[in-house]
Amino acid sequence: MQFFFSRLGFILAVILLTAALPQSLYAQQTDNTLETIKKSGVISIAVPQDFPPFGSVGADMQPVGYDIDTARLIAKSLGVKVKLVPVTSTNRIPYLTTGKVDLVISSLGKNAEREKAIDFSAAYAPFFNGVFGPADLNVATAEELAGKTIAVTRGAVEDMELTKIAPASTEIRRFEDNSSTIAAYLSGQVQMVATGNVVAASINGQNPAKKLEVKFLIKNSPCYIGLNKNQPELQKAVDDIITQAKKDGQLEAIAQTWLHTSLPKDF
Repeated sequence: MQFFFSRLGFILAVILLTAALPQSLYAQQTDNTLETIKKSGVISIAVPQDFPPFGSVGADMQPVGYDIDTARLIAKSLGVKVKLVPVTSTNRIPYLTTGKVDLVISSLGKNAEREKAIDFSAAYAPFFNGVFGPADLNVATAEELAGKTIAVTRGAVEDMELTKIAPASTEIRRFEDNSSTIAAYLSGQVQMVATGNVVAASINGQNPAKKLEVKFLIKNSPCYIGLNKNQPELQKAVDDIITQAKKDGQLEAIAQTWLHTSLPKDF
């Protein structure tokens, strides 16, 4: 009798433990998200709402940006409707792992900690620090900065990295804030500027006559689409869409629209 009750207690404990498992974890292990998306005809995608040019609210109060256009591209390629779910940088991954969305397209970088929780697609958007200058300035490597003038923001990543790699004859002019750094380029005080591609995109959007193009990267941290683990079919479908969009120019068009520049050559 004691054995019976012990065994019964064990079985009940297993049942209770199983019931207590997060539903999202169970779903990640058993569900085919791609199949569910196609059956429902809708894909839910987390997107930013406060990080232009990747995602913000337009004049008509509708979401606009690089990530929003990418989300619509994914949905169209899958042949389904898209449900855009606004998120913040804090809750975007929890929204995915708890099943509130199917994908996260929210300027998401990849790191070891995040890779423990979710999987990532191929890169779909460039996010980097680099050296930028006018199209007619022939510079493609750090060595070719010799004898040139370049503006950086004092203490920024670009300042620290450029100091390591620039030839001694490079004139690095340091400014106290981003606005002063940008103003130095726009006013012709320097030939180039070292900054982030999002800042460069903003300059190009507001000052087309002074359009910047990327000369070379200093630090690269592209954006990836996040998806739950154990979803190989969905991951392959998303990767295939990104690959095709790179080939046929759809991603290039999105970059031109929102970053006002071409995708990097090795992207």
